[in-house]
Amino acid sequence: AEILAEAAAFKKSAVAYLHPEVGVCSEDATLFGRNYFERASAPDVESMEEAEEKAKILAEAAALKKSAAAYMHPEVGVKTTDPALFGRNYF
Repeated sequence: AEILAEAAAFKKSAVAYLHPEVGVCSEDATLFGRNYFERASAPDVESMEEAEEKAKILAEAAALKKSAAAYMHPEVGVKTTDPALFGRNYF
């Protein structure tokens, strides 16, 4: 009887692992309490320092992505429009 109960528990665990879309069913009344400090309806507030740091991180990530693409695809070549690069050195 214990072996069958353990096998049923393993089956229930395997089904829960393989099908996460089913969800969890519970009847405990304390699970439905409200949290007034971290509620989903509260607007997310981001400080100015956090916004600046986020912008710096995203800019650095974009530069790293561009550098990685240039490294992985050397056949693309370098495109430039600076006229000083086409000058001659007479000295």
